[in-house]
Amino acid sequence: MSSSSPSSALADPLAAPGLVPFADLTVEVGAPIEIGAVAAGFRRVIPIIGGTCAGRDWKARVVPGGADFQLIASPTMARLEARYVLETEAGEFIYVHNDAVRTAPPELMARLVCGEAVDPRQVYFRCVPRFECAAPALAWIGERVFLGTGLRRPSEVVMRFFEVN
Repeated sequence: MSSSSPSSALADPLAAPGLVPFADLTVEVGAPIEIGAVAAGFRRVIPIIGGTCAGRDWKARVVPGGADFQLIASPTMARLEARYVLETEAGEFIYVHNDAVRTAPPELMARLVCGEAVDPRQVYFRCVPRFECAAPALAWIGERVFLGTGLRRPSEVVMRFFEVN
């Protein structure tokens, strides 16, 4: 049987995890490459051309050359899969694979797809970034789960990542 004391609640191995801020990113994007209507929706590829990242105790730049592979699955939802590289100030590389869901009313989604600015409070944008890094000091990030929030601006995507603890 479980007790309701505060100490037993803290010791609960199935307690809801907390979120610890990990990094803020601003990812600069280029003009979309529209593949067109495919079986699952409307496919587009958004080139990643640069950006910045500020982590807990580190900073990095977004290396040009990645992309966000988007599937507009319905008038209200897009599935996003971004793959890109960060280079820390120490010259270490971090591979990022970020899966996201972005939903909004159809009129707002249409404006986002056209590259227009919309009120980010009216858009649900959540992501699950995964990281790979060979640098010993950052290798631990490949062994954790992260969640994030984001917002889309006409020429950039702004995200905040949290470590799930």
